[in-house]
Amino acid sequence: MTNAAIVAGVDGSRTAWSALVWAAEDAARRGLPLRIVHVREPWCAEHPLSASSDQETLTERCEKLLADAAGRARGLAPETPVSTTLMTGAVIERLKSESETADTVVVGSRGLGGFAGLVLGSVGHGLAGYAESPVVIVRRLPRERGGEVVVGYDGSPCAEMALEYAWTQATARRARLHILHGLRYPHLAPHPTGYGPVPVDDTAEIERHLAAWQDGHGGVELIRSMSFEHPIAALATSSRTADLVVVGSRGLGGYSRALLGSVSHGVLHRAHCPVAVVSALRAGA
Repeated sequence: MTNAAIVAGVDGSRTAWSALVWAAEDAARRGLPLRIVHVREPWCAEHPLSASSDQETLTERCEKLLADAAGRARGLAPETPVSTTLMTGAVIERLKSESETADTVVVGSRGLGGFAGLVLGSVGHGLAGYAESPVVIVRRLPRERGGEVVVGYDGSPCAEMALEYAWTQATARRARLHILHGLRYPHLAPHPTGYGPVPVDDTAEIERHLAAWQDGHGGVELIRSMSFEHPIAALATSSRTADLVVVGSRGLGGYSRALLGSVSHGVLHRAHCPVAVVSALRAGA
């Protein structure tokens, strides 16, 4: 979406600050505005029962959080237009609404509250696959830039959208684009007792399509590779040296009503770098 903003959701958590860094740098690279959003849940009291008259109100704390976030973002991307918004409502629903006009929504993998052992929090899980725009989940930032964007591809409509987004990211970063394709195992495929489902070998068709796609998408070094591992394992391994992994929210096979498929869900839990999930909603699925 031309000139649409990169939206960063912040709540003061460690991973939210990492998400803000990712969003600010992405906005600067791509020449887009940055919109920083904090959602105040309506059931939180403005004045805690134990508060004294000189303590900050909830609104004041939220506004301070946004001002701090904006200051950090401007330090990282001084030429980027930065705006802030304080909203009231359910966090996931508000960020879904933001995704309707955003280029990308960026959040941390796990915010304040919740259970310490969880890798992916409720907000990231609730947005990935259900937002109108691509959603980037940031668990940690790569310590060193690998100069590579990895995208999982299976020929599905979501994978086509993921491929376009990955190319956009690779172009902006001047990075390699690594398209990873593997054998597809159909869900509920009939097979003899004691044997696994027979994989679908559509490699030749995929290679022909990607060769044609590459003709219209120059400007980046492109690598195509075939993996015989499960896609989750293959993408998780690739994420160790990648700057970003991009997946479609739902691939071929699976259940038509499941907007977040098993592969994208698994990658979100196992990746070692930020993950972008491109929604089935934008792909028209």
